[in-house]
Amino acid sequence: MRTRRTLTPDQKSAKKFLERYGKLLICIPFRYDELRRKRGANIEIIVEESGWSPTEKPEIVGLRVEFQETELHRRVKQAGGKWSSAKRVWEIH
Repeated sequence: MRTRRTLTPDQKSAKKFLERYGKLLICIPFRYDELRRKRGANIEIIVEESGWSPTEKPEIVGLRVEFQETELHRRVKQAGGKWSSAKRVWEIH
């Protein structure tokens, strides 16, 4: 079985599913079984909702450290910094 077609609730062919499941409906993927020559419609619905706040990705900044500043190089590496040879800076969050 493989998914060949997926409908969204606003598409014309999804009206009967939208009437049945309403605003809970997310999408309708159709799966095709080539051996049995059958098509099945799966329904993805929301069964639970709760509050959630995404964590922001930390900003990556370029840090220029002079070659002779070996102690600072060590500290940047310990903090998770990565050397970017293309930009010639240490990239760190």
